[in-house]
Amino acid sequence: MLPHPQQLAALGAVLCLYRAHSGGGLVGWTQAVRATRDCALDSDGLRESMHFFDAGGRCCWQLHLLPDTDFLAWDLLAAGLPCGCELDAGSSLAERLWRRVASRFGDPDWQANVVRFHALPAGPGFAGMSLLAASLPRLSPCGGEMARRIIRHAGVECDGLLDDCCCRQAATPSTVPDARACDLSWRYAFNTRTYA
Repeated sequence: MLPHPQQLAALGAVLCLYRAHSGGGLVGWTQAVRATRDCALDSDGLRESMHFFDAGGRCCWQLHLLPDTDFLAWDLLAAGLPCGCELDAGSSLAERLWRRVASRFGDPDWQANVVRFHALPAGPGFAGMSLLAASLPRLSPCGGEMARRIIRHAGVECDGLLDDCCCRQAATPSTVPDARACDLSWRYAFNTRTYA
């Protein structure tokens, strides 16, 4: 089961990794048919993430926990997802090690952005539908550093994405976007009536 926009909106600031050729930051969300949670421990500490997979079983979208994320909302959402390592249980040790080594070298197809999701009403004629929108949040210095570490570990080129985020965003007011003001690549209509 996939989370709905209200659950994603409750997360606060997260690091979103998405496929560069997909057409935008939320296209991976539109392609996802299942999601898993994952935890990794390395020299930088514990990292938690959610991975979303398309119908072909390929990871198409990732969300990563940051110090600025609402931990309670993250835990509630993650508790309803299967553990990604459980899905790897049937793989051989060599296959799992190879995947880890390959992930260390990164995937040039991925792009990264720090976002805050918003669940917005879809408007007249779309009763029970919500738009998933995203805006750039303010990040604490600790959140910015964590995002940079995750991006470096994933081997994603961020083109200076996080170099001045804390200073630049601290000077701008934080507001919930109007549905008309959101970039279309960051919106998606989703039927929330399918969830209890």
